[in-house]
Amino acid sequence: MPRPPLLATLAAAALAVGVLAQGAAASHVPSGARSASASFIGRLHTVSRIGSTVPPNGDINPYGLAVVPTSVGALHAGDYLVSNFNAKSNNQGTGTTIVQLSPTGKLSVFATLTAKSLPGACPGGVGLTTALAILPGGYVVVGSLPTTNGQSATAKLGCLIVTNSRGRPVETISGGDIQGPWDMTSVTQGSTATLFVSNVLTGGAVDGLHTVDNSTVLRIRLSTGGGIPKVTSETVVASGIPWRDDKAALAIGPTGVGVGPNGTLYVADTLESAIIAIPNAMTRTTALADKGIAITTGGHLKQPLGLLIAPNGDVVTTNAGDGNMVETTPAGNQVAVVTADAKTGAGTLFGVAVAPDRKSVVFVDDGFNDLRLLH
Repeated sequence: MPRPPLLATLAAAALAVGVLAQGAAASHVPSGARSASASFIGRLHTVSRIGSTVPPNGDINPYGLAVVPTSVGALHAGDYLVSNFNAKSNNQGTGTTIVQLSPTGKLSVFATLTAKSLPGACPGGVGLTTALAILPGGYVVVGSLPTTNGQSATAKLGCLIVTNSRGRPVETISGGDIQGPWDMTSVTQGSTATLFVSNVLTGGAVDGLHTVDNSTVLRIRLSTGGGIPKVTSETVVASGIPWRDDKAALAIGPTGVGVGPNGTLYVADTLESAIIAIPNAMTRTTALADKGIAITTGGHLKQPLGLLIAPNGDVVTTNAGDGNMVETTPAGNQVAVVTADAKTGAGTLFGVAVAPDRKSVVFVDDGFNDLRLLH
């Protein structure tokens, strides 16, 4: 979400000092749930700052997050990629940079993407979202939901932008069911990569003046065995998910996505504070309509945004409503809650991932414009 200009300035100045800020993360186990030791995040109690996500051009509002799996080109294994949604002006949907941070917080600019630099169509231009993934060969895919002035009325349908391992754009994926790509996860099987993309602008900005139940999750298959990934198929696997425009958040709709060990796709239904499930997401040929299957609603969920699948198979989401992370079992039991940001709180947590050690959680915090570790 957009930060007030003064806060953004102060945060950037504070982050430039480079001091590791640590604090206790408040955690508790919901009544009637299993013990915290059996959950993934219930045993994590400390939040540490890794480093600033603000590049030299001043982009802010970090949204997307991906862990680099293999060193190739400019990518270094164990580093983190972060996409910025806002330009220095603090207008949403105008950020153009993907930055790379080392585990010690050293920052470099991986890519600066502009409309003129793109090799294909991207309706509206560039405004990088939470949708961020790294494919075999070091190809990076990032979502774009652009605006001209940070207002939802000027939001366009955008695209997915593919860069090579050195951050140069080599392809765009647009049109059809790609309408405001908001978040994304990827699965690699041999020479095939599968993207699951949540959309929050289905039908265009004008439709979002009132809540409309037509957002989708799109499955995109890509061939990755011969250089630049090429789309081989696109299938809508879920539809009827609600979204609407919002002055503070630009759009509120389905956000985080993750594929569980059993092939079920889990989606953070932000507007209805729910987690929905789409069974057989890798193979289904028709869309699961009517918002998917809600496995849990309300409780400790307060507008969930980012989502990850924990090593134990549980679903961990970040709340827009209060700065907490919530762990939910595939059966829908909310088993642990941890406060990741008690200071700036609401609307600051987007991208989240399991850290390389498989024991902790890394996440972006746009209240401070930095990358943090829950451990």
